Amino acid sequence: MNNKTLSIVSYITLIGWLVAYFSGKDKADALLKYHLRQSLGLAIVSIILNIVLRFIVSLVPALAFLGLIGLVIIVFWILGMINAANNAQKPIPVFGKAFENSFPFIG
Repeated sequence: MNNKTLSIVSYITLIGWLVAYFSGKDKADALLKYHLRQSLGLAIVSIILNIVLRFIVSLVPALAFLGLIGLVIIVFWILGMINAANNAQKPIPVFGKAFENSFPFIG
C-alpha cells in the first residue's frame, strides 16, 4: 500500500492504525506520519471520552443524551479520512493541533 492509502487506513479503528504504522514504518513520509499522529490522538480522546461519559451516565442516568457527543467524534474521524484522501495535513477540529507534535515514536 502507498502512504496515502495507509494514511486513510490509520483512521479505521486501532487495528487499522497498527496496520498503517507497521506497514509504513520504513517508508513513511510526512503525510503518513501526520495522519498517524492525528488518528492516534483521536483514538485516545475517544477512549477517554467514552470512559468519562459512561461514568457520568452511571451516576446520573438522565444525562444519557450526552452519548450523542460520540457522533461528533465520528465526524472527526471522517474529516481525518477526507484530509488524508486529499493529501492535506490539516488538523482535526478542536484538539488536532495538540497532536501535531505529539507521539515522538512515530517519526
